[in-house]
Amino acid sequence: MPVKNDRWIREMATKHEMILPFEEKQVREGVISYGLSSYGYDLRVADEYKIFTNVNSTIVDPKKFDARSFVEFTGPACIVPPNSFALARSVEYFKIPRNVLTICVGKSTYARCGIIVNVTPLEPEWEGFVTLEISNTTPLPARVYSNEGLCQIIFLGSDEVCETSYKDKKGKYQSQQGIVLPKV
Repeated sequence: MPVKNDRWIREMATKHEMILPFEEKQVREGVISYGLSSYGYDLRVADEYKIFTNVNSTIVDPKKFDARSFVEFTGPACIVPPNSFALARSVEYFKIPRNVLTICVGKSTYARCGIIVNVTPLEPEWEGFVTLEISNTTPLPARVYSNEGLCQIIFLGSDEVCETSYKDKKGKYQSQQGIVLPKV
């Protein structure tokens, strides 16, 4: 699967609405960069967060997830507690083509501060806002800036379309709109 370059990403974003809103050039001045890069797209984190808390002493269980494990927050920056995490969503809405799979990696600016971003692959024909998991691996509180770059999406393309896409199998996270908690 070859990695797709900026020309391909620009064409897919402008002609097929693969990324909305789409920044055609990397925005860097005074912010953690976002927008189109040579072989990927740096997405932004929106200003909505769910910050993990242990106030209710619940157990983290993906089959019986207790939404009370999070405190909701909206603002220009989010403070992630030490050795904890927050969920957020992308500013951009993605529509992945049938012959493309994406992987996501965190930006080095955050990684150098002990902030790790985890996003599962965006499968062929998945669409929605990306739910982002932001881990603070440090013993100190960590700040994440809303509406600025958080991680980079890398697009892997195939010469053939997949036999069964995420849309075909009616994936449970299809067309997600906000921060979506685990589903079984």
